Amino acid sequence: MINRITLNETSYFGRGSCDKLGEELKNRNYHKVLVVTDYNLIKNFLIKKIINIIDKAGIASFIYNHVKPNPTIKNVQDGLTIAEINNVDAIVAVGGGSVIDTAKAISIAMTNSEHSDIVSLEGEVKTRNKGLPLFALPTTSGTAAEVTINYVITDELRMKKMVCVDVHDIPICSIIDPDLMQEMPQSLAATTGMDALTHAMEGYITKEAWLIPDMFHINAMSLIYKNLAKAANEKDEIAVEKMAYAQYIAGMGFSNVGLGIVHSMAHSLGAYFDTPHGLANAILLPHVMRFNGQSCPDLFRNMAKAFGINVEALNDHDVVEQIVEAIQQLSKTLNIPQRLRDIGINKEMIPQLANQAINDPCTPGNPRKVTVDDLINIYNQAY
Repeated sequence: MINRITLNETSYFGRGSCDKLGEELKNRNYHKVLVVTDYNLIKNFLIKKIINIIDKAGIASFIYNHVKPNPTIKNVQDGLTIAEINNVDAIVAVGGGSVIDTAKAISIAMTNSEHSDIVSLEGEVKTRNKGLPLFALPTTSGTAAEVTINYVITDELRMKKMVCVDVHDIPICSIIDPDLMQEMPQSLAATTGMDALTHAMEGYITKEAWLIPDMFHINAMSLIYKNLAKAANEKDEIAVEKMAYAQYIAGMGFSNVGLGIVHSMAHSLGAYFDTPHGLANAILLPHVMRFNGQSCPDLFRNMAKAFGINVEALNDHDVVEQIVEAIQQLSKTLNIPQRLRDIGINKEMIPQLANQAINDPCTPGNPRKVTVDDLINIYNQAY
């Protein structure tokens, strides 16, 4: 079997590393950049700091700050218009996964005009050209969009989340600065952290898993399970830093092997109910892990070891239940809602959610074959 890994050309890690942005932009001879962010972050002093870094490098910047939590085709096209009008030669994304995903789509559309409709980017598309150079500075510890070849955009007309996969969209430079993540609201730190845990766990058991991504996923699981609560609830600086690295490590893995039905089902919730992605993953994860447990019990034993749980004396069924219980306990410690009914999901929509999820690009990677009825049952369990 031939396996491929695609990663950033350059990445910086550590507190204060965002100062490297100006140097990188200047050394690469860029002159005008589009800064993509969201409305809440534009009021944050961190954005002002990033703009100052760009200004000091002698580079002009133009801001697009209307990205939604579940970014839409309109978000992409609005940002694309600003980029085209100002003839920018690079993009700087400062924000969470929604911001970086939007920036990726803008980047690709800037250099592949035949995809300016954005709809045609859905799926695994072999675009002709690399996207406009993209620099990614994540402000959450969850999606790892700064190191993946994936992005997700909502088509509101079809009420569908489009999963787009393209090696040409990966940022040429990522800066993982824990200072940008230190002041995340507790709820955001909690749900994005559970998103990262989902990436590590699903990536580890996906059908395409192999040695090198496995190494990333196991280490990411261990770091996240042991540090997420301290990072989100206590703002412990060491834990925040470890979470920043852990979510990136998970991204190095899953971007190259794919995911499973936690993501398929979460995408449907986001499309129909605008559910924040990390929150949807957090609620669905234990139920999907229980469903998948019987298909790969040895991998669940390895996950238990990563969590620090001794399962040597347990049978396979009980090992799976230990993993499920550990996920649920962590989620409760983070004050995350435990049921879909608690976040306003309409139970009557479950068959429709399942029918969309079965066709999601993440579904084929699930380790256990799944039917629409299986998905309905899992949604009902989570309800």
